[in-house]
Amino acid sequence: MKTDTIFYRLFQSFPSIFFELINHSPTEAQAYQFASVEVKQLAFRIDGVFLPTTTTPEQPIYFVEVQFQRDSQFYSRFFSEIFIYLNKTKLSNDWRGVVIYPSRNVDKGATVRYQELLNSPKVSRIYLDELAQTSATSVGIATVQLIVTEEDTAIEQAQDLIQRTTEEIDNERQKRELLQLIETILVYKLPKLSRTEIEAMFSLSDLRQTKVYQEALAEGIQAGRLEGKIQGKLESIPRLLALGLTVEQVAQALELEVEQVTKVLQQSSDS
Repeated sequence: MKTDTIFYRLFQSFPSIFFELINHSPTEAQAYQFASVEVKQLAFRIDGVFLPTTTTPEQPIYFVEVQFQRDSQFYSRFFSEIFIYLNKTKLSNDWRGVVIYPSRNVDKGATVRYQELLNSPKVSRIYLDELAQTSATSVGIATVQLIVTEEDTAIEQAQDLIQRTTEEIDNERQKRELLQLIETILVYKLPKLSRTEIEAMFSLSDLRQTKVYQEALAEGIQAGRLEGKIQGKLESIPRLLALGLTVEQVAQALELEVEQVTKVLQQSSDS
């Protein structure tokens, strides 16, 4: 599962989730910009850095690493990246390091040299499987929990999360991005899940926000345009209708007559 990519998208689109993870107010995100940075001297790349938009010392730079595999040298690399970056930057802000693990079992890096830092407020270690112990989790935290939930409960949890996203997120852009993130997590987490099964988890209005819907529509249009073959268009009709488009919408999308779409629909009903 490409957790680095998922977390990058998550923090880039919803930086408030990061501040919830470290038990700060989500509104703090308004004073930061999120980026992935490369420490060129040693070709280090830090998963994510929350850079304050002011030079106020009270606003620290947050260095974020997502670590889903055991690595005995992790802390050596992590602190090297931080201090080389601090040496290179013109910012004078204080700093904090945050490491996100799926569970404590993965936190196996050598710590003897760095014990004072790890025991200080400078560094936070977050274990995602322990987030479930908290109550009244937000939609954002619930999305993070989905990444580490067991496969046999992932679908049920995702369905609940989809419903909560629809009900609790008013901003249409944020709603679309969060639904696509949920979809991405499911694709990576449950690779054997078919497109049809994923589609079935979303209501029609939510489904239109996802990539599977958009891909199906694009495939239908592309198939219909290939060498002008009418058969390609006709074969795309049942899938587009199943996604909830009206006969008129399908006809417009595939550049067909309404009668042609209706005929295919009738044939499908009779078979």
